[in-house]
Amino acid sequence: MGADLLVVGFGNPGTEYEGSRHNVGSEVVALLARRHGGSLKRGRHRAMAGEIRLGDVRVALAFPLTFYNESGVAVMRLAAWHDIDDLQRLVVIHDELDLPPGRIKVKVGGGLAGNNGLKSVKAHLHSADFVRVRIGVGKPPGRTQGVDHVLRRPGKAERAELDLAIEEAADAVELIATAGVDRAMERYNQKDDRD
Repeated sequence: MGADLLVVGFGNPGTEYEGSRHNVGSEVVALLARRHGGSLKRGRHRAMAGEIRLGDVRVALAFPLTFYNESGVAVMRLAAWHDIDDLQRLVVIHDELDLPPGRIKVKVGGGLAGNNGLKSVKAHLHSADFVRVRIGVGKPPGRTQGVDHVLRRPGKAERAELDLAIEEAADAVELIATAGVDRAMERYNQKDDRD
């Protein structure tokens, strides 16, 4: 059942989490499915999953049905099912507190910045060398805890920024699939490398 690329969008299952900052990764996966005539169905790997083609590239899409912090359980099963032995063929899309709302960046490996979903993937795959598409949701205001910030739905202006970022993140995944991760990093990371 090999795929050329496995793309996993992080989020929490359930209607109460829809539209929250924490679920932007799952929104990107849903958008990619819609753009390319795919559909996501509940599968045996504790994920909503589907497949699309980008040119000659076979892309598996998934949204784990484990909660965000346990994403590695589904990612490990999906990676085995799709014969993903090179982690450059695994793309994880997630929200990022360290980027301003609406900014996206593409990264390979590196630190986990306290993201429990990424920690779970690293724990299950024994490596952090996978590709990440990071979608900025900004730091929480005032004394708000990070967890409260990401689980809330943003206001109207920020939602508009995030909707654009979700489109851009889907574009980035398409570029990774068709031209490679270096090309995507060139395009999406050059805007501002201070963060």
